Amino acid sequence: MANKRDLYEVLGISKSATKDEIKSAYRKLAKQYHPDINKSPDAPEKFKEVQEAYDILYDDQKRAAYDQYGFAAFEEGGNPGGGPFGGGGFTSSGFGDVDLGDIFSSFFGGGGRRRQRASSAPQKGEDNLTRIRISFMDAILGTKVTIPVTYDEPCSHCHGSGAESESSMQTCPYCGGRGTVTTQQRTIFGVVEAEQDCPHCHGKGRIVRDPCHVCHGEGYQRVRKDLSVNIPAGINAGQQIRVQGKGGRGINGGPNGDLYVEVLVAAHSEFRRDGNDIHIDVPLSFVDCALGCTVVVPTVYGEVSVKIPEGTQPDAVLKIKEHGIKDLRSGRPGNQFIHIKVQTPTRMSRQQRDLLTAYRDQTPASETEYARWKAKFKK
Repeated sequence: MANKRDLYEVLGISKSATKDEIKSAYRKLAKQYHPDINKSPDAPEKFKEVQEAYDILYDDQKRAAYDQYGFAAFEEGGNPGGGPFGGGGFTSSGFGDVDLGDIFSSFFGGGGRRRQRASSAPQKGEDNLTRIRISFMDAILGTKVTIPVTYDEPCSHCHGSGAESESSMQTCPYCGGRGTVTTQQRTIFGVVEAEQDCPHCHGKGRIVRDPCHVCHGEGYQRVRKDLSVNIPAGINAGQQIRVQGKGGRGINGGPNGDLYVEVLVAAHSEFRRDGNDIHIDVPLSFVDCALGCTVVVPTVYGEVSVKIPEGTQPDAVLKIKEHGIKDLRSGRPGNQFIHIKVQTPTRMSRQQRDLLTAYRDQTPASETEYARWKAKFKK
């Protein structure tokens, strides 16, 4: 491999090229040097060189190995599959992991052996998503909501077949029930086969001779309903509830997909949620915090008496056990945390002012909290 050209040079790209740039350069050169298009004697060798460059540079692991060790990374043990990194070189078809049908399609608007369509057997429909907004307390305690939905429901008479009866259906004689037919197209690359929906049964694999009198052969009926959905207690914002069978219409008589209801939860003016825990700020005067007191605190389940210890400091956090949100799975409740917010009075009577002044005068200036803090800077 010592005489081989640099792979980036082969594709005409920089060493910082993105994967999209690598693929774009490869497609251009593959078209230019493909032996079925380019009849020059050196075209096959150049095409092979371009293919090898793509196989290595488009694979992140192989590219990293090449950037570090060059072609030596793919010589170990004489393994044509890329030595210790595996998967290098060419596949038996000589086209790596690139779908030439996709390349030919971009060149000529078609061609290549196209991927076979989905089976004509009954298939479940696509799932749908809708969103609802509920209050904070409804999310905590649970509720029931009504959602207007429109969906396609299998016909009650033919159950989605579109036929008046079972005997009204027959296997499509043109595609043999496969739902697809194979066509051939001659291109400069030779004869290319493609599969497409059968034009007679439109991909269903069956032909209805006597359409259902209720749905007129459609197999479904458009329905508008008010759907009642139970919102479980403890649900969190962003979680989804699955409603079976209220999604997209099934294919070939298959069942409907499901409807997923995503729950959006409005914020509360006082309570804050963190997982299954509840947080709330409780304002108290500095006198109550200094002397201690008992207060009645709201929780999501009602009011609870809480003892505030003497000497409680600003921003202290107290816990009320098992007054948080019940876990959806285990039912185990979280806790509620009380954040103490000390309030300083802005208006005081003369008597209150005199009492606070007397309290301050009884505390030596050297023993105040400020004095002790300030003394730290003198050490």
